[in-house]
Amino acid sequence: MFKPHFVAALAAALALAGLSVPATAQDAAAPAIQGQDVAPQDNDRSQEQTGRNRRNRNSAPPPPTPEELAQRAQVVATAANVNCQVTQASLLGQTDAGALTYEAACATGPGYILINSTPPQAIDCVLLAGQAQIERARDPAADVGTQCVIPQNTDVLRVVSVYATEAGVTCTVNEGASIGKSREDNLIYEVGCDGLDGAWLERLPTGWKLTECIQVITQNGTCRYSTAAEQAATLKARFASNAEAAACDVTQGRYMGANANGSFFEAKCAAGNGVIVRFNPTFEVQQVYPCETAQRIGGGCTLTVVPPAPEAAAQ
Repeated sequence: MFKPHFVAALAAALALAGLSVPATAQDAAAPAIQGQDVAPQDNDRSQEQTGRNRRNRNSAPPPPTPEELAQRAQVVATAANVNCQVTQASLLGQTDAGALTYEAACATGPGYILINSTPPQAIDCVLLAGQAQIERARDPAADVGTQCVIPQNTDVLRVVSVYATEAGVTCTVNEGASIGKSREDNLIYEVGCDGLDGAWLERLPTGWKLTECIQVITQNGTCRYSTAAEQAATLKARFASNAEAAACDVTQGRYMGANANGSFFEAKCAAGNGVIVRFNPTFEVQQVYPCETAQRIGGGCTLTVVPPAPEAAAQ
């Protein structure tokens, strides 16, 4: 397993400058009316027309409507080749190079920061939020750059929960975040579950790879949204369909590895004993090995102290 990382260029692309707005011109002096041969009503009409012309020259163009902003953002999203049907957009400003920048919410999936540069850029709001979360954990005063603020775009859990369902997660997802990329440049997300073990989700070119946190922690990874108690609860739930395994009231669990026969987990039981259980790929119990007789399986039990066999003790 690997520790995910973020690409530093993500934040660098979002150095936004303020929009430049043309200054309002000073009112021009009204032309003088010469002579007394101008009728009063003509004089009035002349002044009215002059005032109207002055107002037209000095009026700034009206700001774009919400519909116009959404249309402009959609053009950038389409050019950037992201699957986003823009439902709402705001104009953020422009980059130092003068490229207009928008935040867009999409009908489904994450929102984006869209930069009308050459080529156009689209930066995922969920990725931005994940990077900001990690940087603030390292330094609460860190400058995390531009972030998405449209309410729909700040609901990271909404997006990550959909990813979890696609990846095969069956628990109730109550936490989630983008946590970086793999060495192969695949996006990785972490999800937490209500009362059960969470997981890492890696987006592969062919689909999703799900790695439960009980396994992640044995491969130099870290899960922020799962606890040892939730991992024990997950094993206990999987033991329930097998009478021998269900006799263990799981208080602690450990992933041991897998081979062609299945995956192996150790469980410490409340009664003071422990077991190693072999599961098939759908986590049906295939075999239960009491710790007292499981020394040959993956190095034996480590969560439970196994007393030596009587004959060994006598030697």
